Amino acid sequence: MRVAIIGSGYVGLVSGTCFADFGHDVVCVDKDEAKIEALRSGFIPIFEPGLEVLVNNNIKCGRLSFTTNLHEAVPTADVVLIAVGTPSRRGDGHADLSYVYAAAHEIASMINDFTVVVTKSTVPVGTGDEVERIIRESRPDAEFSVVSNPEFLREGAAIEDFKRPDRIVIGVNDSRGELVMAELYRPLFLNAAPIMNTNRRTAELIKYAANSFLATKITFINEIADLCEQVGADVQEVARGIGLDNRIGGKFLHAGPGYGGSCFPKDTLALVRIAQDYGVSVRIIETVVAVNEGRKRAMARKVITACEGSVRGKRIALLGLTFKPNTDDMRDAPSLAIVAGLQDAGAEIQAYDPEGMEQAKLLLPNIAYADNPYDCVQGADALVIVTEWDAFRALDLDRLKRNMNERAVMVDLRNVYRRDEVCKHGFTYFSIGSPKCFSDQ
Repeated sequence: MRVAIIGSGYVGLVSGTCFADFGHDVVCVDKDEAKIEALRSGFIPIFEPGLEVLVNNNIKCGRLSFTTNLHEAVPTADVVLIAVGTPSRRGDGHADLSYVYAAAHEIASMINDFTVVVTKSTVPVGTGDEVERIIRESRPDAEFSVVSNPEFLREGAAIEDFKRPDRIVIGVNDSRGELVMAELYRPLFLNAAPIMNTNRRTAELIKYAANSFLATKITFINEIADLCEQVGADVQEVARGIGLDNRIGGKFLHAGPGYGGSCFPKDTLALVRIAQDYGVSVRIIETVVAVNEGRKRAMARKVITACEGSVRGKRIALLGLTFKPNTDDMRDAPSLAIVAGLQDAGAEIQAYDPEGMEQAKLLLPNIAYADNPYDCVQGADALVIVTEWDAFRALDLDRLKRNMNERAVMVDLRNVYRRDEVCKHGFTYFSIGSPKCFSDQ
């Protein structure tokens, strides 16, 4: 099939590349000329494991190309996917749909034969109706179908998620569009991927509901972690104990500094705004949003408490800045609030992240950056593990201790290490959701 992808950001690039790898003829479109030139030369502007190899292989095979010109992609396409950004609108938290609607206007002028227009971006309920209205008003003669096909890609595992999905949700209001979407995803039938056909508005809501539920699980276990610290329990054991119940499951029950990234913060907030527009109370989601924001700020206070109540004039080393490992994404990362809180309290910050420092420098220009974990902790009073990169899971604790000041404090916000292991190396250790451990030295 001939596929056009409007928007070559994270979702558009991963989706387009994977569709090309299935054998479809894919053209990715973006207005950013520098990005398109970089992609044509094989340079990937985001960090996603395995994506660079897949992009270059499909470029060489002639199945994947990039352009800034919609006329090179849309008129001949069987399917046009809108994968532009829908960030939180400044001031009110609603999803900004201006890029989606602008794409719909442009697509309308270029449709020739029957075309399926797919909203791949995360959009509020009713967006597909508006996209259909825009195209119909502009081109009453056009033959087209508007479909909602939300993405469920995890940053750091996006290719695996696309090729071996838990489910494929297709929101379509006509049989002709349904048949085209079935052909688009036909290569996945061998993997027995469950395809759920539903109406368009239901598909749009599934994405927000799914992300909000996962965000709720994260926020729930974080509050249980706070309770564990007060009563002397271990949140990791609590999480395992409840996660073994197959009605609950163990995923997203890992206590930490709060969720961030490109999806959960904006999608939970957008769902709250959608509900308000329809006069519906969603107090659980409202609370999740508020608790998560508060938790990020509380992590700075946790570090200050670990440093005997003051970090003024002290050097704090942060390992990890991105919101999760295997990505360079800094959007709504907990590290942003942690750094702000520590700097407000008078701390000097130095940090290291395996992939995220170039993005971090745009948001955190007033901290020092190191080349590796050991340089990062040089002369530090406290070490804070913020992101659970694999590179931080087997550090030389003796070397870390030698590079730090005498009272070496480790605040493990991801519970990467075992308490007894860290304490025997002379650290004063604090983790999430368990009693603190003081070094015997």
